[in-house]
Amino acid sequence: MKVVCTNKKAYHLYNIEETYEAGIQLHGCEVKSLRLGRANLNDSFARIVNGEIFLYNMHISPYPHSREAQNLDPTRTRKLLLKKSEIKRLAGKVQERGYTLIPLKVYFNERGLAKVELALAKGKKIYDRREDIKRRDLEREISRKYKIK
Repeated sequence: MKVVCTNKKAYHLYNIEETYEAGIQLHGCEVKSLRLGRANLNDSFARIVNGEIFLYNMHISPYPHSREAQNLDPTRTRKLLLKKSEIKRLAGKVQERGYTLIPLKVYFNERGLAKVELALAKGKKIYDRREDIKRRDLEREISRKYKIK
């Protein structure tokens, strides 16, 4: 599995409830650009529209050796491929208060297909983030203090 890009802020800003693997509908030049690692998931999110899931604001830089790439918008809306039962389950969860769909990483699986790891997440409050930072610092300090030599 070759990871193309990750959304590092997602774990800081959201509590991750569940994760799903979804395919992406891409053009050929976008796949080539992904293989070069030229993608960015910052500020991207997914939304359910008419029983289909779409990924917004994912930036895939144009492939430099393609004529087709100059006509494509790098942040265009891309359709995600999931089973209908998973989409219905996600639609029910997203309608609940505070849940959102966030892409965590884009990667190529063993068969060479581009996939997105999609997370059902709930936004953290500021005091939750501070609590996480305090806990992480405390664990780091304890591990330094009692480090086995």
